[in-house]
Amino acid sequence: MELPVTPSLQLDGKRAIITGGSKGLGLASAVALASVGAEVTLVARTAKEVEEAAEAINAAGGKAVPVVLDVTDVEATADWVGAQKAFNILVNNAGTNRPGLFVDTKVKDYDDVFSINVRAAYFIAQAVAKRMIADGAKGSIINMSSQMGHIGAQRRTVYCATKHAMEGFTRAMAAELGQYGIRVNTICPTFIETPMTKPFFEDKTFRDWVMAKIKLGRLGRLEDVMGAVVFLASEQSALMTGSSLMLDAGWTGTS
Repeated sequence: MELPVTPSLQLDGKRAIITGGSKGLGLASAVALASVGAEVTLVARTAKEVEEAAEAINAAGGKAVPVVLDVTDVEATADWVGAQKAFNILVNNAGTNRPGLFVDTKVKDYDDVFSINVRAAYFIAQAVAKRMIADGAKGSIINMSSQMGHIGAQRRTVYCATKHAMEGFTRAMAAELGQYGIRVNTICPTFIETPMTKPFFEDKTFRDWVMAKIKLGRLGRLEDVMGAVVFLASEQSALMTGSSLMLDAGWTGTS
């Protein structure tokens, strides 16, 4: 009897680029990919942070390169990506949030959040995909979305709008890029304890609201996202594109 062979999670020889790669979910994604053999390029705006992150990955036995780049400068980012050898994996992670009531939303806050979460994410994905197509490189684009791309929540109208937009362009990208062997999916975490989210949980009312929605009884940890990143980057998800991988601890499916 000939048995099927389990597809590998290993990514030896694959090149990955991670935006917002110096801390939080971006750094965790880079560590995860490096641990299974990928050569990771960390992109962030702050030189000290991204250099220290790459140094730590290299010291742990991985292969990491730091790049100081502001992805909101879409022209400079596209020029830089276009000058590189094609990447096989993009973790499109750079993002931000400015919670506030809908009636109090300032135009600048709206523009700043959309600039990073939608405009920058869209155009770096375009640049990476164009380079992949030009080099004939197959691979995986992983857009870091959120459970808020599938639901609504108070004080998050702008953030929800950006993540719903990401969910939309992810599906459209998948429809266009599949012919080139490029898969495109989103990861949709619930609230993960990171430097960006930690201040939110100092508000007891907010924390109690979150914990009431989370069916597994705890906030997410960075480690909870790392396996999903490796899965979507690897051959284990070879038939998955245009989909959302929900890491929401039951929030959206049971509310």
